Amino acid sequence: MPKIIVLPHEELCPEGAVIEAESGVSICDSLLANGVEIEHACEKSCACTTCHVIVREGFNSLAPSDELEDDMLDKAWGLEPQSRLSCQAKVNQADLVVEIPKYTINMVKEGH
Repeated sequence: MPKIIVLPHEELCPEGAVIEAESGVSICDSLLANGVEIEHACEKSCACTTCHVIVREGFNSLAPSDELEDDMLDKAWGLEPQSRLSCQAKVNQADLVVEIPKYTINMVKEGH
């Protein structure tokens, strides 16, 4: 079973995490199922960038992004060549190392 290694994030995952992920499940759903409360303001419909992650290792194991995801990523804070929307990127067979950016462009955050 592939693993997702989440690099430390000040608010969401201060210690970092290593989680087991199911192939075919999105990075976002894998994180949420394991207590990493990544933002997903559009309910994972590829209509925002709040679930933006940077895939530091294993990027090439992911299926390529489509045009809609690429258009949304252009609006993401801290965009890098290995950026993906975690709601769209599905885990394959390879382990992933994922960084959650410090900021999002979410104008409204529930619970705060």
